Amino acid sequence: MTTTSVNSRHLHAEAQAELDELAALPWMMRLTAICLIATGLGWVAGSVAGVPTWLPWLLYVVAFASGGWFPLGNAWESLRQREFDVNFLMIVAAIGAAAVGQPREGAILMFLFALSNTLETYAMGRTHRAVNALLEMAPDQATLIAADGTQQVVAVADLAIGDRVLVRPGERIPVDGVVRIGASSINEAAITGESVPVDKGAGSKVFAGTLNTTGALTIEVTVAVGDTTLARIIETVAEARSQKAKAQDFTDRVIGQYYAYAVVAMTLLAIAIPLLFLDWSVKTTLYRAMALMVVASPCALVISIPAAMLSAMANAARHGMLFKGGRYLEAAAKIKVVALDKTGTLTTGQLSVMQTVDLGQRSTEQWLTAAAAVEAFSEHPLAKAIVAHAQDQKLNVPIAVDFQSITGMGAQADVHGELVQVGRPRLWGEAVLAQAAKLEAQGATVIGVGTTEQVWGLIALADTIRPDAKQAIAALHAAGVERVVLLTGDNQAVAQHVASQIGIDDVRAELLPGDKAQIIEELQQRYGPVAMVGDGVNDAPALATAQLGVAMGVAGTDVAVQSADVLLLSDDLLKLAEALRLGRRTQRIVWQNIAFAGGVIVVLIASALFGNIPLPLGVVGHEGSTLLVVANGLRLLRR
Repeated sequence: MTTTSVNSRHLHAEAQAELDELAALPWMMRLTAICLIATGLGWVAGSVAGVPTWLPWLLYVVAFASGGWFPLGNAWESLRQREFDVNFLMIVAAIGAAAVGQPREGAILMFLFALSNTLETYAMGRTHRAVNALLEMAPDQATLIAADGTQQVVAVADLAIGDRVLVRPGERIPVDGVVRIGASSINEAAITGESVPVDKGAGSKVFAGTLNTTGALTIEVTVAVGDTTLARIIETVAEARSQKAKAQDFTDRVIGQYYAYAVVAMTLLAIAIPLLFLDWSVKTTLYRAMALMVVASPCALVISIPAAMLSAMANAARHGMLFKGGRYLEAAAKIKVVALDKTGTLTTGQLSVMQTVDLGQRSTEQWLTAAAAVEAFSEHPLAKAIVAHAQDQKLNVPIAVDFQSITGMGAQADVHGELVQVGRPRLWGEAVLAQAAKLEAQGATVIGVGTTEQVWGLIALADTIRPDAKQAIAALHAAGVERVVLLTGDNQAVAQHVASQIGIDDVRAELLPGDKAQIIEELQQRYGPVAMVGDGVNDAPALATAQLGVAMGVAGTDVAVQSADVLLLSDDLLKLAEALRLGRRTQRIVWQNIAFAGGVIVVLIASALFGNIPLPLGVVGHEGSTLLVVANGLRLLRR
């Protein structure tokens, strides 16, 4: 899949328009420079005695044309939609200044406006480039290994599922797939945001766009080229850029539908009232009305929210946190409660044998070997963990016969002529329930092994708690979360054991997926906005119900793309607190921008109405405030 094909497939029209604007930046810079030179020469020509009067005007016309080229096109598009925008206001103000015999000040206005647009486009381009750099991560070509072992370079777009490709050290992996031959360390920072390389060997999953650092790998394509993790990231980012925060929706609606018309109406009144009632001259009236139109224009307010939101989402995407839109970044700033699924979120999701208890009838080696022989026929995670433990112990596991499942309880099979049962302790009645309960109180799932008449031993299995889980819970509290709740389908004893080890505030256990959604509703009514963190499959109802649905560790899967609002691409639980902190920081900067931009507009309008602010000074104040709110928003690009 080439960069161009990813671009055309995944970027929405709005995002593409933004890229087109960035592509026009060199011309914006040239025309701004021409506007400056023409304005300066016109100023000089008008000050030199003996210079024909038409020459300064000609130079100012060049300044108007070069400085107004892009604003005029934007204004025309708005007028075609029967709307006013700031470009229209600026052009009218500049023409009005020329009409009253002040072409120099009109040219200065056009230069400062063009300069502001150019610098703003350049600054916002940093945000877009940070996101669009994702497009460059997937290589255009790959080395295909044919069935006869020969190699040929082909376009990545031509690869199909089942093909094998060779990736040499220092090359980027072109596809999502599975390593079949070789071992290496892979830098997955492009996908997960983690800079520490991950060791990969036969059977390991790898992702398009990641960097192979040390060894040569033969990789089998397992995902269609257009559906790789990187392609989905780009699609999600494109969707995020097209979705606005609620605050931005409000300001766009108010400013787009009302404010610009109010500025035009106020300007017309500023012309009519002095001429009809204050006996001002036409020149003075129009000049001051144009100054009022300039300083009242809402540039800074319009850009204040997207400057912050886009910067924050670009920062998040670079570090493996994908917000599906500004509204979800806004929601992250308000979270009071975080609800967490247990398996796969707080734990690794990989069961292992924690302890074996010998009940004296057979040696541990004998009954554990028999248990592994029975469980070798089962695909259940508990069975796989028992078989893996026997293999780790180097036990010689025999082949059992006559395997049968005992519905809801376990399984049995013939091992060396003896019927062996492996399952819940209840299979053996009250004899072992007390001992099993002690192990369950430690957070274990207990499996018994024996015959129908006697139990030989107990196996305690547990899901391993993530090493960073306790630190992550502490980080959530430090980030302003008032309550962390564990929601799990596991039994109460297991859930309580996990919670006590990592600092969970509240535990709700033995839940069905629908129960989790109901509890989310209760928590939101009692405490406020809730973020639900899960795997996006059995947690889908809860993810959809929560104010903010977060899916963790989704790299390489489709599991939470639809049900979650925020995707954490790695299994790093600490990123959850980082995402919430980013939301709070973004909200602070948005309100700083709104307060500053609004304050500047109020001061400038008051100066224009009750003072006599020069048009160039009004432009400097107006455009300066716009650049400052953009710069303030761009601070969110820093980690």
